[in-house]
Amino acid sequence: MTATPETGESLFPAGTVEPDYVLDRALDTDAAGVLDSVAAADREHWMRARAFVEEDLLPVIGEHWDRAEYSLDLVRRLGELDLLRDGVAVEGFAPMSKTAAGLVCMELSRGDGSIATVTGVQGGLAMRSIAMCGTEEQRQRWLPRMATGELLGAFALTEPTHGSDSVGLETRASPVEGGWLLNGEKKWIGNGSMGGITVVWARSDADGRVHGFVVPQESEGYTGTTIPGKLALRAIHQAHIRFENVFVPEENVLPAARSFKDTAAVLFATRIGVAWGAVGHAQACYESAVQYAAQRVQFGRPLAASQIVQERLARMLSELTQIQLLVARMTEREEAGTLTAEQASLAKYTATRAARSIAANARDLLGGNGILVRHRVARHFADVEALHTYEGTETVQALIVGRGITGISAFA
Repeated sequence: MTATPETGESLFPAGTVEPDYVLDRALDTDAAGVLDSVAAADREHWMRARAFVEEDLLPVIGEHWDRAEYSLDLVRRLGELDLLRDGVAVEGFAPMSKTAAGLVCMELSRGDGSIATVTGVQGGLAMRSIAMCGTEEQRQRWLPRMATGELLGAFALTEPTHGSDSVGLETRASPVEGGWLLNGEKKWIGNGSMGGITVVWARSDADGRVHGFVVPQESEGYTGTTIPGKLALRAIHQAHIRFENVFVPEENVLPAARSFKDTAAVLFATRIGVAWGAVGHAQACYESAVQYAAQRVQFGRPLAASQIVQERLARMLSELTQIQLLVARMTEREEAGTLTAEQASLAKYTATRAARSIAANARDLLGGNGILVRHRVARHFADVEALHTYEGTETVQALIVGRGITGISAFA
């Protein structure tokens, strides 16, 4: 009971009831007009992702993230809306440029990092591996069902003892009659315990090189265990996978995956997408801070009326605008086929660092409310930490950039 029956007046003194803050409206922040000239076809993909975020994702994602639930309903909806491909060309599906794929990743990340990672794993890594390294028959067999979300895909490169030094992977592939036997372990594999197929990178006993294999997860000897206790990306499941004499028929070997260079080519093609994801996280945190500053009243006035708050918002906008410009320009180079490895790494390195800074500033500006999942900044703050690490850690990106600066490799 919140009011007296006699007068209808509130039982609570004025100012003690906190308002229901609305912090997840899209403000389309673009101070430099970076996205003003987006082509109509690219904008259509972007706005389809916007509709998904507003109508399907935001009403439920806080609870899924809080309970560490992976919603396959949301994945299927992504497939229905053709938002799972990350730009991978699939027969029967509309063309999607690299700019469109980046904008989709940005928008999904503005909604939630776990859902953006679903697209990164499904389209950016698993589908792209098959598209780049597979035969036409393999592309026809798997890609259409993966594009719709009917078939989940995983990308298994990282191992328990080989993360940043993934070139040293130790999972073995031994030739046998009719195919290969896989033995070893992988870790942090998105979709690796959800059913579907896993693109596995393993070192051949025959030639010592890294090769790619498509492994159905129901294969005998394949064990995928969901990793518990994560503090980030809680609404997607990553797996620890064990291969114990898993047989892979010759027809499931990716013929153009013949060395780690082929693996690296897939990773290179995803790096700008990760940078776009960082832009989306940064935008979500900044826009939440702007909305909170307008709605939160302290000392008799909105936070937005304070000089220090305006300075913080200006700093956050400055950082956001810089990475929007950087990532958009690097995507133009990628479209033109002139993007270098150093440029891709610089984009990822810069964008995730800026997103971390903006997320930390927004969390602080929200005060105690900043650690509540329902106010979304804490969720993005945590997820940015994962984004900062996967697809190549900050240190790895710095070493790639440093090698380009000096001409000297410092990896070993």
